[in-house]
Amino acid sequence: MDHKINSSRSGAKKKATMQDVATLAGVAPMTVSNCYRVPDKVHPQTLARVLEAAAKLGYTRNRIAGNLASGRSQVVGVLVPSLENSNFIGMIQGLEDRLHQLDHQLMLAVTPTADRELDSIRTFIERRIDGVVLTDVQHSRDTVDLLRNARLPTVETWSLKGPFIDMGVGFSLYDAAFDMTNLMIEAGYRRIGFAGFTPASTERFLERQRGFEDALRRANLRHDVHAYTEQSEGFAGGRITLNALLREEPELDGVFCGTDILAAGMIFECMRRGWRVPGRIGIAGYGNYQIASEITPKLTTVATPGYEMGVAAAEMLVGRLVGAAPAPVIRDVGYRLISGASF
Repeated sequence: MDHKINSSRSGAKKKATMQDVATLAGVAPMTVSNCYRVPDKVHPQTLARVLEAAAKLGYTRNRIAGNLASGRSQVVGVLVPSLENSNFIGMIQGLEDRLHQLDHQLMLAVTPTADRELDSIRTFIERRIDGVVLTDVQHSRDTVDLLRNARLPTVETWSLKGPFIDMGVGFSLYDAAFDMTNLMIEAGYRRIGFAGFTPASTERFLERQRGFEDALRRANLRHDVHAYTEQSEGFAGGRITLNALLREEPELDGVFCGTDILAAGMIFECMRRGWRVPGRIGIAGYGNYQIASEITPKLTTVATPGYEMGVAAAEMLVGRLVGAAPAPVIRDVGYRLISGASF
């Protein structure tokens, strides 16, 4: 014979509701709701009393019901091509920290290819995310059409060079590379090469390369000494690109590296060769990764504000979602040249 189980007799515990919390705290259910939605608008003593009651009862907020009522999920998606780049990690952390303050959550996808990016965006849209943060401004036509047709608030990062799908936050990759190369020229370097990752067609690297080339053109110096390696090579890429650059220009006296990883790998190779840095060769990096200040000599590099970019992207998206006063659709977070001892 089948028997129905009585939850009260079996020891099953009923899930606490908002009404239970309100009763224990001695407030209205709407006050409990406000404590989670707009805590800064609730009196601190009331907020503390409600949160204490919720903790005692093991209450957790039912976001689904609220999402159905508001039509919003309070979730933002972010897509990055890799987690090997510490600057992308910084951007993700900035997004997470600011979104948490703004009562939103983050959903992450790693998308090394255009197809993976498109698939992830489709999944995000199916999950009813409120907005999306993309890396770079280089996307497939299908991705651009999908986001525009879905009318999904979008922030593209790491570049100020559009056209943008919706909003953008970044800094001038061109200016950062131009200024660093010009700094090397002012220091007396005349045969400078550029080391980067393949594919060389990636817009973020192309902008750096253009800045590098134009600074050399202005000084009437050779600007076509380039070498590339796969990102998967890591520090070994420094050795690989240095060897390639020397084949192109045997009198090479300086290198501007597209990332600090390549710059550090190049310094390691110079140590193996017994070359002084600077002295035999000067090396500049890009990114201000943790290794930049730990390696000897300390790298002269470009500090790229990944964390600040994430904070700005979060504010732009949530501001759009809550109908805040219109803000610039493109935000420049700037960059800094960090002086080291590598050239």
